[in-house]
Amino acid sequence: MTDKLLLVDEVATRLRRSKNQLYWMIQQGTAPKHAKIAGRLTFRESDVEKFIEDAFEEVS
Repeated sequence: MTDKLLLVDEVATRLRRSKNQLYWMIQQGTAPKHAKIAGRLTFRESDVEKFIEDAFEEVS
C-alpha cells in the first residue's frame, strides 16, 4: 500500500496552521513525521492522520 505524499501547504491546511507555524512545529519536534524527498519536505498522509488521532487520544 502506497501512501500519498503531502507537501507543506497541504499539511498546514489540514492542520489549520500557517506554513510558518508548521515549520516552527518541525523545528520544535512537534510536527508529524516528515522527510526530504527530491529536495522537498514531504509528509506521508498516514503519518498526518496518526498525528491527528494521537492528539485526540491525549485529550481523553
